[in-house]
Amino acid sequence: MTENELHAYVDGALTPSRRLEIEAWLAESSEDAERVAVYQRQNQALKALFNPVLDEPLPDSLQALAVHPLHMARIEAEGEAARFNLWSLQRIAAGLLVAVLGGIGGWFGHGQYQAAERLAQPVPLFRQAAVAHVVYSPDARRPVEVAADQEEALVKWLTKRLGTPVSPPKLGTLGFELVGGRLLPGNVGPVAQFMYQDASGQRLTLYVTTDNAEKMETGFRFAREGAVNVFYWIDGKFGYALSAGVDKSELAKVATAVYDQLEAKK
Repeated sequence: MTENELHAYVDGALTPSRRLEIEAWLAESSEDAERVAVYQRQNQALKALFNPVLDEPLPDSLQALAVHPLHMARIEAEGEAARFNLWSLQRIAAGLLVAVLGGIGGWFGHGQYQAAERLAQPVPLFRQAAVAHVVYSPDARRPVEVAADQEEALVKWLTKRLGTPVSPPKLGTLGFELVGGRLLPGNVGPVAQFMYQDASGQRLTLYVTTDNAEKMETGFRFAREGAVNVFYWIDGKFGYALSAGVDKSELAKVATAVYDQLEAKK
């Protein structure tokens, strides 16, 4: 079973007969079934983040681009004032907008076509982390793959898969206890996600990637994706992003504590 076929299954792009064959395969392969479930949850999270754009009013500049050329062409061709159906123009412009967003969403959803994959730009670190946070933090039944009571096994597993030592910082003094962690796909390799929770049930996630081939360092940067605040930074080949729905100042304190612990382990 190829990766492209799994994505095509999630996107509903298979023939009925092939879809039945893959469903039979997923019933026997728990690993692939979990991957498909992850892709489906990612699609749902991306729709939640970006669908509101479709409800925004069309910008005047976009309407002008559609109206002006058509209006002038009719005047020149027919020699009289044009009568143009604005409703039709809005449908055309909306269609163009949906097409553009669909192209972006297709990349975020790991599009099947190799040509598109070659041309598309990597998803920024903060957006990867925010989407992963939105997908998994609300999950009441299985927010992590390996729970905190198996932390030693979790560290060994993620270290092996990422090919470099990685472990969760201790955030108990800030009120956040480790829930556990999981392995996720990144732009070019595996990614680790650690999840924490406070006494009120508020969750935050630490996203750790080794996608950064260039040896470089950056200070803290802040981004906001929907209701999710993200502090992120790069240190050598590692990229870190801390995501949560908490206040920016509170998240900054946690990010500083994480950074200090990681520096102390060098």
